[in-house]
This record gives sequence, C-alpha cells and structure tokens, in this order.
Amino acid sequence: MSLNRSVLQPNHNPTAATASPNYVGLVKFLMQPFLESPESLSVDCEISQALKRVWIRIAFDSTDKGKVFGRGGRNIQAIRTVIAAAAGLSQQSVYLDIYGNTTPGREGMSFEEDQQERSPSPTPRTLEQQNLSRPVVKPRIR
Repeated sequence: MSLNRSVLQPNHNPTAATASPNYVGLVKFLMQPFLESPESLSVDCEISQALKRVWIRIAFDSTDKGKVFGRGGRNIQAIRTVIAAAAGLSQQSVYLDIYGNTTPGREGMSFEEDQQERSPSPTPRTLEQQNLSRPVVKPRIR
C-alpha cells in the first residue's frame, strides 16, 4: 500500500526575484544592537537597476565604532555577508561604505580605504638580502 501525496511546489514568481530587498531596514536591523545611541545611525541607499549594483552608506557616532567593527572586523564582516546574501537573491552586487559623523579623520574613510591605508605594500627582497649569511645556532648539550 502506498500513499499518494502531492508535493507542494513553491510558486516561482520571476518578478519577486528582481525586486530589491529593503536594504535600509536590513542595515538598521543589523546595526542598531551595536550602537549606544541607535538614533545616530544614518543609512543612505542608492540602487542602480541598469548596473544591478547597490551602494549603501552608513554613518554613526565614532564612539560606537569599536562595537560595530568588532574584534578583527568580525561584526562588520558578518553584516556585509548578510547584506551581500540579500543582494545575491536579487542578482545585485552591494557595496557598503562606512563614514564617521564627528571628525574628518580615519572615521571618514570607508572600511576598504582604511584597510588599504593600514596594510603596507610588500617590499621585494633584493638578492643581497636573500643571500646574507645567517648565524649558525648550535644545539645545547646538557
């Protein structure tokens, strides 16, 4: 005896896949738990339908920067991943820029610019540096 169950297939609506998610609401939802004063959060979203790109710019108090970025940038990377996943469902690419709203120093840079400035470019070793003799370490005998 076999059961004949009909399996419900999800309705595929092609217009639903092309609709853009609510990026402003998503960013506010993800960012506000990290902020001491959530009302300081400013989110600007620009969507280009022709290029299928989304630019999101956020600003908040610089005192909350450490909490938002997290240790080693883990928090902000997780936020970027969630936003990129939402954009991927709509076949869009997303760019998230973070700006400070108090002082025009490092806080005024986007995360990528800040990382590029911090990491020095690798310097190639010259042949003289590679062929320098190194001291010989003798093992200790006890």
